[in-house]
Amino acid sequence: MSHWPDPIEMATPAFIVLVLIEMLAIRFGARGDYDWRDTFTSLTMGLGSTMAAVVFGATIVATYTAASHWHLFAIPVTWWAGVLCFVLDDLLYYAFHRSAHRVRWFWASHVIHHSSQHYNLTTALRQTWTGFLSLSFAFRLPLLLIGFDVRLVLFVAAINLIYQFWVHTEAVRRLPFGLEYVLNSPSHHRVHHGSNPRYLDRNYAGVFIVWDRMFGTFEAERDDEPVRYGLVHNIATFNPLRTATHEWVAIARDLRAAKTWRGRWMTIAGPPGWTETGEGSTADTIRAAWEARTAPAE
Repeated sequence: MSHWPDPIEMATPAFIVLVLIEMLAIRFGARGDYDWRDTFTSLTMGLGSTMAAVVFGATIVATYTAASHWHLFAIPVTWWAGVLCFVLDDLLYYAFHRSAHRVRWFWASHVIHHSSQHYNLTTALRQTWTGFLSLSFAFRLPLLLIGFDVRLVLFVAAINLIYQFWVHTEAVRRLPFGLEYVLNSPSHHRVHHGSNPRYLDRNYAGVFIVWDRMFGTFEAERDDEPVRYGLVHNIATFNPLRTATHEWVAIARDLRAAKTWRGRWMTIAGPPGWTETGEGSTADTIRAAWEARTAPAE
């Protein structure tokens, strides 16, 4: 496979500069905050995620290459193929991201990204170490089976990830020129990181917020309801190892305690918060209870 440039490697210096600019802007009055312990955890998680990518990257590329041999069409590497691949990749990212919130096995990796109670550009770097275990790479296999070039798929995936970096900030309020209707934005993504019942499991977009609008998962940020960042039940630690593994440990504990095969299956494939006893709370039950409390009296 011929060498293509690595967009993430090229963008890394810009990430560093933007983090420093955001820190200075907050220091001089912009919205947002930094907790140095939390920032250290986010940076450590980002470093660990990069190391995991090095360890498992060759296996993922080999899997993609093998899948590409079964392609339906031979799509050339052209500008229009790049645009089409980018759009379809973003749709598949939406599917992955929604699944990562709705299936506990996938959530065990993705929860790391939501574990911070702060929201700044370093939160974007708080990434999982176990994405290979939760099979997140598999969601892009349809692009290879359709017939897109492996290099192109990896390239557009990197561009998608780079775009998502800048939406992790409180310093930007709203996008101008109606772009909020089409693109994921800091405002939309702040909602996604909220633990408020109104905001739970909303705005899964990577680049195009239109997917959420199409599939009924969009929620606008409200000025009268500030976002509470973090998890429904936050983890009281800045330890990177515990941050990376706490949900996997919880899954193992719940599997040991499960009394039925259905209970074991739902512990893995059910939504986060599901329990065999029915005493847990999922995003759906939390949201339903909130809607019942806030519904206008007849």
